[in-house]
Amino acid sequence: MKPIIAEPTDEHLVKDALSGDEEAFVRLVGRYKRKVFGLSARFARDADELDDICQDIFIKIYENLGKFRNDAPFEHWLSRVAVRTCYDVLRRRKREKGMVPWDAVHYEIADSGRGETEAAEEAHRVLEWGMARLKPAERLVITLLELEEKSVREIAGMTGWSEANVKVRAFRARQKLKQLLEKHHER
Repeated sequence: MKPIIAEPTDEHLVKDALSGDEEAFVRLVGRYKRKVFGLSARFARDADELDDICQDIFIKIYENLGKFRNDAPFEHWLSRVAVRTCYDVLRRRKREKGMVPWDAVHYEIADSGRGETEAAEEAHRVLEWGMARLKPAERLVITLLELEEKSVREIAGMTGWSEANVKVRAFRARQKLKQLLEKHHER
């Protein structure tokens, strides 16, 4: 009977990576690649931008690994870096292009195999239209709270905002999104 070999903890892999073990970092990336891609996909406009965002996140993780203090799980620290990187992408996009007209944004609606109706697809398009018009912080808080189903406390930890600030931003972002969607409906 073969002995069971336990998977190394994240903290152990971080320690090894900091000691120069490149394979340890590769294992960390493999462990969290799906999570990072899932979160980043909420902010990327296309597959190329998604790849760029994820690459930026893992580069930041690698370059700042020595700043991981081990006072919280590695996954929380990684999530915080990922959220801040996505937020930077939204802010940079807005600075570079201003508010992008909906017609210029190409969102692909993936066929989920569930046979989505035309009404559901239209609702998805309208929601994306509204989300594209929110400020970066508004889009970030709505995405994390409503789509990623993070708690106010988790969002505060990821963004560095206070819990009260998260609640206020979420309230205002929901109100603005509601107004945008009502305007779109009036057309």
